[in-house]
This record gives sequence, structure tokens and C-alpha cells, in this order.
Amino acid sequence: MLQRKTQTAAFWRDQFEITPQDLDFLYDLILDTQAPKTTAELALALVQEYLRRETARMESELAKGAIYQPSEHYEVGQKLVFPALDFKVGEIVGTRPAHNPEYGEFSAIQVKFPDEKDVREFAADLKTPHRLNQGNGHLSEEGALLSAEEIYELYKDEIEAALLYALEEGPRANDFVQVDGYWLLSDMLADVHVGHLNIAEAMIEMEGRPLTTEELLREIELDENIGKPMQIISLNYALSRDERFDRIGGDKEHLWFLKRLEPKEALEIPPLLRYRPIRYNRALLSVELLQLEWELDDEWGESGFAGDMSNAIPSTSFALIYPHRRYGTIPLSSRTRGFFPQAESGRSMVTFIDGRWGGRRTGWVVHEGRYVCGLKEWMDEHNLPVGAHITLERTNNPGEVVIDYRPRRMKREWARVAKADLENNRLSFEMSKVQISCEYDDYLIVAAADTKALDQLHDQLEQAGVGLNEIVEQLVPELTKLNPQGTAHAKTIYSAVNMVRRCPPGPIFYSLISNRKFKDMGGGFFALA
Repeated sequence: MLQRKTQTAAFWRDQFEITPQDLDFLYDLILDTQAPKTTAELALALVQEYLRRETARMESELAKGAIYQPSEHYEVGQKLVFPALDFKVGEIVGTRPAHNPEYGEFSAIQVKFPDEKDVREFAADLKTPHRLNQGNGHLSEEGALLSAEEIYELYKDEIEAALLYALEEGPRANDFVQVDGYWLLSDMLADVHVGHLNIAEAMIEMEGRPLTTEELLREIELDENIGKPMQIISLNYALSRDERFDRIGGDKEHLWFLKRLEPKEALEIPPLLRYRPIRYNRALLSVELLQLEWELDDEWGESGFAGDMSNAIPSTSFALIYPHRRYGTIPLSSRTRGFFPQAESGRSMVTFIDGRWGGRRTGWVVHEGRYVCGLKEWMDEHNLPVGAHITLERTNNPGEVVIDYRPRRMKREWARVAKADLENNRLSFEMSKVQISCEYDDYLIVAAADTKALDQLHDQLEQAGVGLNEIVEQLVPELTKLNPQGTAHAKTIYSAVNMVRRCPPGPIFYSLISNRKFKDMGGGFFALA
């Protein structure tokens, strides 16, 4: 059987590079089909082309002479093809008898290659077995070869990495454009100039809502000689490259809005809502602590329901923690996620209906950050504290959600108030009365004397590289001193930590039980040892 380079891992993993010939092939492929192609489609087509080229080359080389096999007899003047030498063709210029104790009597043929000065010798008339004697070299007998699909699956990462680099960074990168995961030729796009984009901006601003590409094309006139599907692709591409516009919606939707009309929290995840995963030994958490973790249902936590809450459940509730109160956001946790549009990344829009006053306001689902923003004014209007019980209720419209809280007569209640000690990089607490007019979780309630100072403390702790264990160790004595029993609840410690560092309950609870300075008193309470 003839050895093919394309059947080896070494070729695809170490030698494969996109050549100018390959780019010409891909260009012609898209041009001929007049249809966008995914990276996977281009990669598979290129593998098929490599197999075709290799077969054609082998057939061409094999036609130049007989396949060299040590067992055959050859005469002077005969031309031979040597597959093991990358199909080099040589002419026999002489023969002589030869003997070897291992192989016995055989012939040595002298072969002259056009690109070599010296004559090389090869064995012929060999009676003993030799690996080069296997098969007769006919391509039709290569039934065990890997198909293009099999090769692509085996070396997908290497092939696509080389392909993407060539299309995005190579010498002909300007010839190819990628729109929504599809590749097409830049020449296929309709010309979308700045005037068209200015019209799109004005349309969105006048409507005050995201518009689809089709809606924008009602007023934007592109080249009529280009079909409507390609006009849509062209406008989407142009909008995605203009910093004024933001694509809203799921992976399959194209809704365009203006970034300057979106809240800051929708465009950039606030520092205190960013969680950097922390490794810890989860097996050491007690059943009691795991139950508390489940109750808290932190969007970055590892417990909660086995999956998201069923879409059939009409309502849910959760307790507000400081980072969400600070920025006017609510979490996308296992209990709340099913009430909002689903996507892996990007942003989606929803309408919140105030369950108290009936007002409507826009919410922004930030999928990567696992939160929904746009509720700062609503929280301020109702004077909601950290720990407030928030409820969500479905409506008949999937794009609308009723948001509410559990009201009660306003009264002044004792709460833990945090103060930032910026000189010593510490957070201190004292008890003070605050006005509250809703039901809340007494263990979670904390208030900030100065939110900007807390923001600065968060930044200082991060820049100084202060770890979670250090923060927990500093905060527990501060919290236990507020309680006559000298204890602090795990939920309270979780709430306090999240005033200066975003972290789900698991790592915090582990920090408590693994530190000998603290004693587990049961019921979720901890004291100084």
C-alpha cells in the first residue's frame, strides 16, 4: 500500500500550513457557490481538496514508470517510480550480482535521478520478504484510507487553527470577511457607507427601541443588484464594525441598538460583580452549610437545583445581596434564569413591570455576567435594603416580567453598617438604625456608610492581592462583636464579604471551617475559637 502524507498525524499536526494555492481554492469555492461558509465547511472542503490533489499527483507520478519493488526483476534503461522517496523517478543505468547473508543472492540495480549527481543502488530480484513488496501500488486497492470527514474530526483543532489564522491574519485577509460565524468574500458585500449608518442611528433613536436589520433596510437603500439576504448580511457586518451600535438578543436574532442609550452596567461588568473562581475542597462542607448555600442560590454557586427552574413555574423569589443592590442588578441564578432570554454571551432586552406602581422600565440581560441590570432607580424609589426579598412573576408576554417586593409598614430597624478604613485596607461594622419598608433576610442585611469608599476599598484589596481567607479572617471578629452571643451567621459573613469581593458561598464557607481561629457553633453560626 502506498504511503500518503494526508493519512499521517505528523502532516496535520506538524506540517500543515495554508498556502496561497489553498486560499485561491477557498476563494473560488465561496465565489462559485455564492453562499457563505462556516469555518467547519471550509476546513472540510480543504481536506477533501488535499486528498484530491494527493491522488492526482500520485496517479501522475505512477504513470511515469513502474513502481519499484525489491522482489521484481529490472533491466537497464527502465524507468522506476520510488513512492518511499516522495515518488522520485529514476532510470536504471546498470546492474550487478549481489549477495547478503541475510537476504541471499539478489541483484543490485544502479539508478540515476535527474536531480542527483551520484548513482544510487537498490535491491532487485530479492527472494526474501520485504516491506516494500507489500501490495502492487495501485490506488484502487487503498480501501483502508481515512475519509476527509474522519481526518477532519481527528485533527479539527489543528486544521481550523491554521485556517483561521490565514483568513484573519494572512496576506489575503482583506478578501475574506466573517459575519455571524460565516465566511464570505468582501467583494460580495453591498457597499454600506457612513451615510447609511447615520440613517440607522437616527431610526433607532427615534424609535427608542432596538430595530431588526429588516426594519432598518426599509429606509436604508442598498445596491438593488444584490439580493436581499446579502443586503442583510452586508448591513449586519457594517453595523457590527461601527462602535455606535450594539447587537441585542440571542445568537439567532439581529436587533440593533445604540450603546450610548444603554446603562453602563450593560456594556461592562462592574468590578464588584466579577467573580474569579476560587479552588476549594467542597467535600468538607457540612450538610448544614450546603443547605445554606442552596437557600442563597448565588448565580456563581455550585449548588441549587439540578437544572434551571421549570418555565412552568409562575413566580420565584430571592434575597438581594450588596453587589446587586449597589449596581441595580438582579442575579441570573438557577431560580431566576428561566424568566429571561437565554444565550451564552451578549445582551438581551426585557421589560420590567413594577408590581407596586405598574411602571415599566427596560432591563438588560448580561448573559456572561449572569445578571440583569437597569433596576437602580426602581430599587432607590422603593428604598430596598440589602437582604430584601424580591419576587419575579411571569406574564403572557415572554419579553415582560413583573418585579416586586414584599411590603410592610415602614419602621426603623437595627442593621449592620459597614465603613471602609482605606488607610488600613479594612472593613469595620457597627449597628445603626435604618428605615425599612419591606420584608428582608435579617442575616443578609448590611448597609454602606459610603458606597464610593467601599468601591475604593474593593480596588485597593484587589491591587494589593488580598486573598479571600484574609478578608474572612478580618471580617469575622468585626461581625461577632455585634452579637451579644459573640457569634456571626455564615450568611452574614457571606453578605459582608461580598461588599468588597464578589464570591459565592462555597469558598467562603470553606474558609470558615478550615480556619482554626473559628469555631462552628451549629445552626450556621460561627464564633472565635
